[in-house]
Amino acid sequence: MLGRNIFRRRKMKQEYATGENFSTTLGIDLEKNLQDLQVMLGNPGDLVIRRLMLGANVGAAVVFINGLSNTEDIHNDLLKNLQRNREKESDSRTPEEMLNQLQLDLISISSIEKTNSLDTLTNKLLSGQSVVYVDGVAEVLLLGTEKWESRAIEEPVSESVIRGPREGFVENLQTNMVLIRRHIRDPNLRFETSEVGRRSKKKLVVCYMEGIVNPDIIKEVNRRLSSIDMDSAMESGYIEQWIEDSYLSPFPQMDNTERPDKVASSVLQGKVGILLDGSPFALIAPITIDNSFKSPEDYYDRWLIGTFLRIIRYIGAFITMFLPALYIALVSFHQGMIPSQLAFSIAATREGVPFPAFVEAIIMGFTMELLREAGARLPKTIGQTIGIVGGLVIGEAAVSAGIVSPIMVIVVALTAVASFTIPLYSVAISFRLLRFGFMLAAAVLGLYGIVLVYIMINIHIVNLKSMGIPYSAPFSPTFIKDWRDMVLRAPIPMLNKRPESLKSKDKRSGNLRR
Repeated sequence: MLGRNIFRRRKMKQEYATGENFSTTLGIDLEKNLQDLQVMLGNPGDLVIRRLMLGANVGAAVVFINGLSNTEDIHNDLLKNLQRNREKESDSRTPEEMLNQLQLDLISISSIEKTNSLDTLTNKLLSGQSVVYVDGVAEVLLLGTEKWESRAIEEPVSESVIRGPREGFVENLQTNMVLIRRHIRDPNLRFETSEVGRRSKKKLVVCYMEGIVNPDIIKEVNRRLSSIDMDSAMESGYIEQWIEDSYLSPFPQMDNTERPDKVASSVLQGKVGILLDGSPFALIAPITIDNSFKSPEDYYDRWLIGTFLRIIRYIGAFITMFLPALYIALVSFHQGMIPSQLAFSIAATREGVPFPAFVEAIIMGFTMELLREAGARLPKTIGQTIGIVGGLVIGEAAVSAGIVSPIMVIVVALTAVASFTIPLYSVAISFRLLRFGFMLAAAVLGLYGIVLVYIMINIHIVNLKSMGIPYSAPFSPTFIKDWRDMVLRAPIPMLNKRPESLKSKDKRSGNLRR
């Protein structure tokens, strides 16, 4: 008997996967429907089947997955009502009438729908909904009883601010949608829900403001999302890599954030937010290169403070990419450009160092990246200690051993600190990778190599797009009015227009820019 069931289960799953000789619709026999469901799911231990009677002669069953469904709602709003009204049910009613009676009168759960598809039933059941079978009816009721353990709302780890909201997204999609609605209480806020993943069938939500967003952007986003073909999207990073314009580019073409206020502000600006169930990171598209240097905190402080902090970030990005390369080029090729006193000091510190400046920079840069990665993977208390103590000990030991010069340690340390000023983690990593390209060009051609690589990067940025929007805007194409919120952050009353590059339907802004 066990062997026949295993053979039938394998055959049924094979037919389900190939679509051959497999019926995706329910029958009218209750026991046959329940048996098919058990075979389909492999009769798991957390599958709960509660059989009961409707009236005197009609059997029924309530099915749910233990741990995914709210058992209190099932017990109080479903089973109690069915048992309380069982004797009142007339035996003259047909099973179809009893099913309708359950839907309209007896079940007090707010979300109820019907289906006759086994595929839909299985997906909803695995999402936490409960299923009500009635013998003699080829349809079932799907009840919205989803409830599973989730993380409490906490302060975002990757985007901490001194002034601003402290709440961040969690892994629960419904909670994340509520957090956005708390910031935007407008009837034009739209959440379009779909599924992604052939097997995971995770919920994905596209968030935008109707009447503000450019319809072409929504159409392009939906077109790319519909092209996704994968078994499962474990995190929103899967979605980002699938729908981005150029996967060969070192620059991210979509923003990712844990902050609901940032998503709400971007949506009001005319952008699109993408939320994935199970991921605390939302995606924002389209973006431009200047978004890499903006932080939500820029708009919560006065404009002078926001402008100063933004200038600091631009300087930090310049140091991150160019400082080691400039040092290599000046020391190796253009010593005449260094002031005499500084040149004598550098020559004295490099006396006895067996490696050229390029090899020094590579050794120290790679060591710093190792310490950074080790500190990120270890527990917080240990990671901070490893990062600080490890950097000091290794740097001091390398100088004492004569492997690197003291000024190279200063250059690499200043570069590492500068990289932390960039708000977006993905952009900071991109700049750190480009730094090695500049270092190699400086070692081969000096300042000429740095200029050539810089020109190549600019050509790439000008040709890059994000959901059809030029990545280099508002530099190229030039939108002068958008420069008020680029390097300088104009006072809030002056930020009364949405970015021209987005071509929003409603040009006037509510003083919310990102």
